[in-house]
Formats: sequence, C-alpha cells, structure tokens
Amino acid sequence: MSDTETEQSQDQEGLGAASSQLSTAPQEDTSVLPGLGVIGWARWFWRQLTSMRVALLLLLLLSLGAIPGSLIPQTGADASKVDAFRAAHTTLAPIYDKLGLFHVYSSVWFSAIYILLFVSLIGCIVPRTWQFIGQLRGRPPGAPRRLDRLPAYTTWRTTADPEQVRADALALLKKRRFRAHTAGDAVAAEKGYLRELGNLAFHIALIVLLIAFASGQLFKSDGTKLVVEGDGFSNALPMYDDFKSGSLFRNDDLVPFSFDLLDFKGTYELSGPNRGTPRTFEAKIDYSVGADGKPRPKTVKVNQPLKIDDSKVYLVSHGYAPVITVRDGKGKVVYQDAVPLLPLDGNVTSQGVVKVLDGYQDAKGVKEQLGIRAFFLPTYGGGADVLSQFPALLNPVLNLEPYHGDLGVNSGLPQSVYQLDKKHMKGFKDADGKQLRANLKPGQTMKLPGGAGTVTFEKDVKEWAGFQIVQEPGGAWALGGAIAAILGLAASLFIQRRRVWVRAVRGADGVTVVEMAGLGRSESAKVPEELGDLAGTLYDRAPGAPDTHEDVSHAVPAEGAEQ
Repeated sequence: MSDTETEQSQDQEGLGAASSQLSTAPQEDTSVLPGLGVIGWARWFWRQLTSMRVALLLLLLLSLGAIPGSLIPQTGADASKVDAFRAAHTTLAPIYDKLGLFHVYSSVWFSAIYILLFVSLIGCIVPRTWQFIGQLRGRPPGAPRRLDRLPAYTTWRTTADPEQVRADALALLKKRRFRAHTAGDAVAAEKGYLRELGNLAFHIALIVLLIAFASGQLFKSDGTKLVVEGDGFSNALPMYDDFKSGSLFRNDDLVPFSFDLLDFKGTYELSGPNRGTPRTFEAKIDYSVGADGKPRPKTVKVNQPLKIDDSKVYLVSHGYAPVITVRDGKGKVVYQDAVPLLPLDGNVTSQGVVKVLDGYQDAKGVKEQLGIRAFFLPTYGGGADVLSQFPALLNPVLNLEPYHGDLGVNSGLPQSVYQLDKKHMKGFKDADGKQLRANLKPGQTMKLPGGAGTVTFEKDVKEWAGFQIVQEPGGAWALGGAIAAILGLAASLFIQRRRVWVRAVRGADGVTVVEMAGLGRSESAKVPEELGDLAGTLYDRAPGAPDTHEDVSHAVPAEGAEQ
C-alpha cells in the first residue's frame, strides 16, 4: 500500500471517529442473514422487531386499525347500534364478527399490534438510553488529523503561544455551554445533547401514552344520570340511567361520592339574530366524598366539570320536569311527582309519559293503570302551534293525552319510561267521541270523563340536568405523556448536536497556526455560522500575525467538503 493510500485511510478513520456517536440511533444491518438454529432466528426477529422502521410501521398499523373502531358501531359503546347494524347488514355482519370489528379495541389482532408496538419501543429505547448515558459520562472525541476536510473550517496564524490559544479556546467553549476538554494539541467540544434526550423522551412518552390508553380502556367507566331539582345521585351502579365500562372494571372501583342538585339555571339571548341561543348553563350542587363526607357547594358548568379523584362529573343536558298530580275517581291522590320530559328541539319542546302503576281506581272502583302522554312547550305561541317559540319558561303549556288499561310493565319485557305502550290501553274520549286532549297552564286541571279522576298541572315547574360521570384512571398520565412527547419532538427537531475542535500548534517558522472545524449530525447552516462566531471571538484574543490576511469573521466550508 502506498503512503498516499495509507494517509487517506488514516484520514477516513479520523473523520469516522470524529462523527461517531452523534446519535444514539442503532445501526441496522439488514444484509446479515440469521444463522441456523432457533437462537439465530430469534436474534434476527428481535433485531427486526426493535428497529425504528418496524416501530413506525406498527404505529401506522395501530392508527389504521383504530379507523374501524370509529366508523363501525362498537359493542362496548352502544350495543343497540350494533344490533341495528346486524339487522340492516345481514351479509357484512357475520364477516365483521369474524374479524372482531364490533369490538376493535379488545380484538386479538388489535391487541397483538398494540403489544408488539409496546415491545418494539422498549427494545428501541433501552439500548439507546444506556448508550446515551455512556456518552454523557464520556468525553468528546479528539480532533481528526485533517480538520480541513470537515464541513466547516477556518484557520489563521497568530503570535500567541499555542498553550494560551488552547486555554482561551477551552474557556470560550465552556462559556458557550459546550462540554470541552483538551486532547493533545487540540480542544474538543460538543453541544446539543438535549437533541438525543428529546428523542428518548419522545419515545418514552409514547410508551406512557400506550400504557395510559390501555389502562383507560380497561378500567374506565362512563355513565349518565338525569337528576331533577331537589333530587340527588350517589355514585353506585344501580343509580345510573345508562352505564358502560372497560373489561377489567369492577364495581368497587367507583369513586365513592354523592351530590344533590339544588338548582339549575339557564339563560338565553332574548333578542337579535341569536335569539334563543344559550348564554349560561349551570347547576348548583352540594357534593360529599365518602360515606361520611361533609357537603360542599359547587357550581358545575359546561366544560367545567366536578373533579373527584379519577372521576369527572360533566353537565351535558337539561330540560323541564313539570309537577303533575293525579287523583282517582274518589279524589284520592294516586300520583304526584315531577315528570322529566325529553327535549325535541333547540327551543326545548319536550315530550314524555306519566305512568300511574298502582293505587288508581275509576269511578266504579275498578283498579286500572293510567298512562298519560305529555307534551310540554316552555313558550306557547298560541293557536294550533305545537312547537315552543323560546327555550325559557315565558308561557308554559302542558298538553296531556290520557289512557287507561294495562301498561304491560308486568310482562317481564323492558320498556322505556319515556314511551307509552298502547297495545293494552284505551284512550279516554271527550264529548265528541275523540281522544281526550287538553292544554293546561300551570295550576289548571283536566277532568277525566265519567268521574274517572283528574290530572293537575301544578304551578311548580322544575328543571332537570343531565350529568355524565366519567372515570378514566389514565387521564393524567396520558396528558403528561402527550406534553412530554411534544416537548421531546420539538427538542429532537430544533436542537442540533454538533462538535467543534480547535487545534493550535507552532509552525516551522515559530508562528502559531490555529485551526477550527465544526461538524454537525445533519447538514445545517447553523454549524458554519456558530463556528464563525466562535472563531471571531477567539481571533480577538489571539489576533492574526502581521503577515497574515485571513478573514475569520465567517467560517466557510472546507474545499471538497460535503455541503
């Protein structure tokens, strides 16, 4: 081998050492086939699984796998929609069942992708973390033999002693927050470790997000409750109107608390183009934590929930509950309560059913059940108008349509409290033989024909509030992981890890030759600019010799160096 070839080989080795460990990314060698035997194939599979390429692929598959969970009805979210989908799509439904598309997030294939991604990220992070710790404990590598072959380079001659130049360079680099030390005839410095730290933080945050998402899905609970003013709620399973939970959730996991709805207040725009638009919705409650907790006041507003440990109580809906009194043929009160009615439109036109199950007797003493369809208008516009004109109680009217007979509640089949099954019911007839209907204002009474009793719309019109009680144990961890991922990604994108070397040696003529070079992980104008600024500052401390004409105000790429 010639001297020139030997020199070029040494230069390449020096440059390779100078640029080594600028990243903790593992070097992937896909050209090496696995050796024979189980151990060889296991090692090959582990290297592929823990490569960043496979981790990104699994993350993409996880995102694609979540799409069916958003578009197709899920059993855990709404079983009735799944049943309706099966009835409407008799061909697709069996295929979806085999693929687990009605329960995507608990299916075998989604869980497999999820676990493989989890293992892949851990396999990527652990070795990179140890490598990064080793780099922090070590020192920047020494200067290559040929600094002029680095991307950013500058040089000048000075009358200052080499030792003094190196001491000034070391002090300057440390002042600029470089990790620097003297290595032979040069000073080696490095900066931008936060880039790798941000990269590791981003991947660790992804693991935290995966754990938080898994725990949130497995241990979560979500239920709704309609509460009328004056009534209360206790966080126990029988108290919910609707409830769904994760597969590992237990009833004992519910946070023990209770609250009473003292008052609900809703205000609306009274005029202008936004007339009827809600201005404020707020529910004043007294809540207590635990069995012996003291009541504490709280106002729950939209997007301002009540937070108790891992549970959040959201205000999600509201409506009216007119107080209705029913008397039988003998004048005995057989029913008196606030009846929650469900809104049908933005002006809170509402409907519901009053069901009198026990205690009613007609004028002849015959025991029956009553079912009364109720239609409520908070602001009645007059005439034949059947829709409310405004959501507030400006001119309330209650339309009643009574029936008598068997409500069918003893048949064993579930039925909604807001719907009336008229299969075994007969309507009360008016004087013209038509179905009896009446519009009542607060305080008015409707008489049932034949002395069958009366129905009174009391003056007190209560309001109800709908609450959603959500318990997600991994919510705080998910938020922390998301913030850490954003900060880590920002650090890995905007912080550049770079190295600077300053060599000062005495030339054959006795004049000190100063060389400065910089190297970054990626091509960037920041390295030459930063090197030029450092060179300019160092030049002020070690000015050029009288016979030199070098301009070191800006560092320029070396001749032949990669731009």
